[in-house]
Amino acid sequence: MLNFETRTGPDFGAAAPTYPELRMPDWYRDAKLGFFIHWGLYSVPAWATAHGPGGVLAEDAYTHHQYAEWYGNTVRIAGSPTWERHQRVFGTGTSYEDLADLWHAEAFDADAFVSELVGAGARYVIPTTKHHEGFCLWDTPTTAFNSVRRGPRRDLISELHDATRAAGARFGVYYSGALDWHVSDFPPIESDTDLFRFRRHDKLFSRYSAAQLTELVEKFSPDVLWNDIEWPDGGKDDDDDSLAALFRRYYAAVPDGVINDRWGVPYHGFLTREYSHVPDIMEPVWEATRGLGYSFGYNQDEDASRSMSGAQLIRLLVDVVSKNGNLLINVGPRADGSIPELQLAAMRELGRWMGLNGQAIYGTRPWRRAGEPAGAPRAYTTTGETVHVHLLDPAVGELELPAELTGRGVGVWSGGIAAELDGSGVVVVPEQVRGEPVAVLTLR
Repeated sequence: MLNFETRTGPDFGAAAPTYPELRMPDWYRDAKLGFFIHWGLYSVPAWATAHGPGGVLAEDAYTHHQYAEWYGNTVRIAGSPTWERHQRVFGTGTSYEDLADLWHAEAFDADAFVSELVGAGARYVIPTTKHHEGFCLWDTPTTAFNSVRRGPRRDLISELHDATRAAGARFGVYYSGALDWHVSDFPPIESDTDLFRFRRHDKLFSRYSAAQLTELVEKFSPDVLWNDIEWPDGGKDDDDDSLAALFRRYYAAVPDGVINDRWGVPYHGFLTREYSHVPDIMEPVWEATRGLGYSFGYNQDEDASRSMSGAQLIRLLVDVVSKNGNLLINVGPRADGSIPELQLAAMRELGRWMGLNGQAIYGTRPWRRAGEPAGAPRAYTTTGETVHVHLLDPAVGELELPAELTGRGVGVWSGGIAAELDGSGVVVVPEQVRGEPVAVLTLR
């Protein structure tokens, strides 16, 4: 997947804008786990070509796009599986935007929905306020193409915001800054080159994007601004409606707010890594993001073989946190607002595990190294002088500690079970935790 922190431009030379002081608040570093919510018109068809781990050929990546939230683009590629299915299911002549009248969100209860996310361990929640399709999920005067005027006839972002704040979690917003297919007139995107070529950069559109993001800041004071696929070049100067000015206003309104790296300017907060494996500790603060399956938006064709189990999700979280990252895992609800059972089962298993082991995740920092690839696989996190050893395969029955930890005199396993430490460096895994997806030995 693409990385965005090095995509910056244009170069304004001496006229380059001045950005505010960069912020990286402790709350974000301590949170470790957030939930994305990808929900939009694409949740009505809820379909994309289901990929396996090997994916598809590079030349087919867009005609067979694995992301259901990209339906509005893929359906315009004549002959693509999405285009063919759309004709069968919705009928010839039905446009993507017509799907707005089929979206009702009739089962959506924001409090119950957010309760599942917080119950799974989320410390922050980030819904898509507007994806690349251009359909806004809040009450905005900038366009009638929104969830209050069409479809659900509800301000879904306000509902999610209120429920998240009431649950005691941080609230952020995802916004598609430079891609908006509703107000653009480009051919469909069929390659990574098209991704950056077929989008608007004019001043009018940059002001449109700035006005919408300003509304979100003023209305919701989001703790996170999560932009996607850059910003229109027309808004990268130093005008009053520029991105730099928007950042200044944002930090004035939300002093402990944080931004990501996908703005296309030489200024960013945390780095993002999408469906990517990071091999070792990264010094800059970063965030891994992916869906529980191979799509962010709900794809009804993804079965258990294409969706993460609870154990896989827990191991992913441990791996990311041990390398100085946060995990922003995505839930993709159905059009009616319900969470699919496969996703819910994994989330609830994660929540149960976090109830036992949250102290080894929240507020931690990386140890001297992320883990040990040989022997029984394990990862490490620290809380001050305390070291948490995450045993990724507890069924092996014993753990050989590295030399740096053999002198620790006090240890406790998941659930408060005392560890037997004899100074040899070999610790027997108690039967009670051998069935856990990850067993944690905390050494003081």
